[in-house]
Amino acid sequence: MRPSPLHDPRTGPSPSRPAPPPPRSRPLRRPRVPGALLGASVTALTALAALVTAAPTAQADTTLCEQFGSTTIQGRYVVQNNRWGSSGTQCVTATNTGFRITQADGSVPTNGAPKSYPSVFNGCHYTNCSPGTRLPARLSSISSAPTSIRYGYVGGAVYNASYDIWLDPTPRTDGVNRTEIMIWFNKVGSIQPIGSQVGTATVAGRSWQVWSGGNGSNDVLSFVAPSAIDSWSFDVMDFVRQAVSRGLARTDWYLTSVQAGFEPWQNGAGLSVESFSSSVNTTSGATGVTGARRSAG
Repeated sequence: MRPSPLHDPRTGPSPSRPAPPPPRSRPLRRPRVPGALLGASVTALTALAALVTAAPTAQADTTLCEQFGSTTIQGRYVVQNNRWGSSGTQCVTATNTGFRITQADGSVPTNGAPKSYPSVFNGCHYTNCSPGTRLPARLSSISSAPTSIRYGYVGGAVYNASYDIWLDPTPRTDGVNRTEIMIWFNKVGSIQPIGSQVGTATVAGRSWQVWSGGNGSNDVLSFVAPSAIDSWSFDVMDFVRQAVSRGLARTDWYLTSVQAGFEPWQNGAGLSVESFSSSVNTTSGATGVTGARRSAG
């Protein structure tokens, strides 16, 4: 993505006199419960508690039409509209597990920048940090950064479905980072990444076209899948190590955010992120920033 600044939008109880002690009474006898019935009750209560604990907290869908509007999902990720490259109306609806584009007016030339980058992220983007995130994190301290996604695609649009991974020499939470890694899961229409193709590579067990260039603000290293990927779980650090090996980052730099969404050039309504998760494991332990998936159906 080519970034653009975001705009961010007790009293205690009164003292009282102590209550008199309750009258003494004879202790009540506890009724006897047959062992089998007691065991069944405990089992049922245990199962119910497990279901309540495992179930994610549901929330009402939220629609964002403001240019840089954002909201939080699952109490841990940020969904952003991020319409930075077009004056046409764009709206996204944040769900409990991701988001979908509900309106995507207008188009821009396919030989230039896209209209926007509606996305969901873990980390910090233009001072907007996801709740509980421990990003930025120094690359040398990260042992793994597992993530997973499931996309929903539509016809009649020109777009890419992509991850955006940001790296910087400083642990900044605002502004443009020095290096951007893009992972194109799907490419529809006559569009291409910034720069030029510099070869191919196998990363995280998949083959990719590799593109490298700059947009005037930051370096961009892009990995383009030869065919559409609907869903995938992988380690972000596999791609970060590619950037380091190609001289576009160093191990004393910082990972500031992991983002996933779409860059539309024409239309785009109906595109969706059905599920997203992201976490960062460091030498001192996991960040605890994880996600839940929506079941297929």
